Amino acid sequence: MNRKKVIAGNWKMNKTPSETSAFIAQLSDKVKQTNDIVICAVPSVCIPAALKTAKRSRIKIAAQNMHYEDNGAYTGEISANMLVDLGVKYVIIGHSERRQYFGETDTTVNKKVLKALKAGLKPIICVGESLEQREMGVTTDYVRYQVGYALNGVTAEDMKNIIIAYEPIWAIGTGRTASNDQANEVCNTIRKVIAEKYGRRIANATLIQYGGSVNVKNAKELFSMSDIDGGLVGGASLKIDDFDKIVNYNK
Repeated sequence: MNRKKVIAGNWKMNKTPSETSAFIAQLSDKVKQTNDIVICAVPSVCIPAALKTAKRSRIKIAAQNMHYEDNGAYTGEISANMLVDLGVKYVIIGHSERRQYFGETDTTVNKKVLKALKAGLKPIICVGESLEQREMGVTTDYVRYQVGYALNGVTAEDMKNIIIAYEPIWAIGTGRTASNDQANEVCNTIRKVIAEKYGRRIANATLIQYGGSVNVKNAKELFSMSDIDGGLVGGASLKIDDFDKIVNYNK
């Protein structure tokens, strides 16, 4: 099936609002010809500046996180409705750094997915194994579990708004990258889980990214694999020349 690629830059805790505006203004000129989906997931304080600058471009803006409640005594958190009111379309949910440093669990990830969909946001759901789990040979079982749990309560109709990012934890920010075949195998496993739950047609239409030290040198080959529909890009998305080349990987 000829799926679009979705190339999302996860900026993590980098760039001020003014730096964000300058970067997106530069990037806007470089992505005019792409037919793929280009997303910048910026820090929450940068979202208004990012949206304003990207307004007439092909770039979509994502949040890096959100809470699963509409409101309440959750100091420092942001709700789905707040993001929607700003004009955000996408939100990353369950990134490994959120799980590792902020105690997110499969349960909270599922709650956030359901809340995001209800609010009209498109979740980018992150799943992936640790180095220990890969060496133990449980990658397939673990990723199957994560995907199934994250999609609990998600309807077949909702799946058109879901993106799943396979991000092996051992390859994030380490410079290590899963081989093309390793990455594609796990993305294929994710597609099989979706097929078992929703049917082959929906599985074939679902966008599944690879995230784990995607860079200029490996992007084209990774994105050419049968079950990899683009990338969730970390450090390379902060450098205008690198992200330009990744987005325009076919040129």
